[in-house]
Amino acid sequence: MENINLVSTEDIQMYFNEYAVPWAINIAMALIIFVVGRLVVGIIMSMFRRLMAKSKHDEMLINFLESIISAILMLFVIVASLNELGVDTTSLVAIVGAAGLAIGLSLQDSLKNFAAGVMLLVFKPFKSGNFVEAAGTTGIVQKIGIFHTIMTSLDNKEITIPNGKIYNDNITNYSAKDTRRCDMVFGIGYDDDLLKAKRILEEMVHADERVLKDPEPLVAVSELGDNSVNFIVRPWVNSSDNFALRLDFTEKVKLRFDEEGISIPYPQMDVHLHKEAEAAQQVQK
Repeated sequence: MENINLVSTEDIQMYFNEYAVPWAINIAMALIIFVVGRLVVGIIMSMFRRLMAKSKHDEMLINFLESIISAILMLFVIVASLNELGVDTTSLVAIVGAAGLAIGLSLQDSLKNFAAGVMLLVFKPFKSGNFVEAAGTTGIVQKIGIFHTIMTSLDNKEITIPNGKIYNDNITNYSAKDTRRCDMVFGIGYDDDLLKAKRILEEMVHADERVLKDPEPLVAVSELGDNSVNFIVRPWVNSSDNFALRLDFTEKVKLRFDEEGISIPYPQMDVHLHKEAEAAQQVQK
């Protein structure tokens, strides 16, 4: 008969003391580290959200930063838990770092747009609903995303612009201020009554209810042009009235000038013939 080796009680006790108990302790400690770590991360993120809310940052930026910071903190918790189990986390960190580098190199443009999006949300050169000119595009901002900004043009076309292009270009926010100056230029003929034209423009500017009293609107001769004497008309209005006033006032000026007999000249060339030149030509003949 074959000899059957029986495991003695002393062997079981030895295996239990040397392997089972340490492993159980390590697993329990890893679970404690993970659970406590999650609680600590939750407390930190709750404090972070309250601080960001008090600073009145954009909700989209708060959510995004919260998710990024939470993921980083949880990665530390997981690494600490695995380290307690005896797992070699050095290789794991190296693999994660290499993967992050490879992803970063392949997504350079996306990361650039992401960084620009964060800067736009932090510094707020514009916000949703503003009428802006950015990256060569003019429109109303609908949404500022992490990678793209969505605008609506004046003819109701949706335009999606990468944040990198916006942040690296000039940004003109027409809605940033409550009031704006409306710059207009009107020309009259050299034979027309200059003072009369100026008086008419001043009357029309002061009669328009949309024009603000302070600052005082400006009406003045700005240039003696090739074909006309040019007036600058610069009233201050509420930003929302700027475009409408420009269109409406231009039409009213044309109609009023027509009534008053004041001409609005167009480019032309006058040819003057001198009798001396004609006489010389006849002698040559």
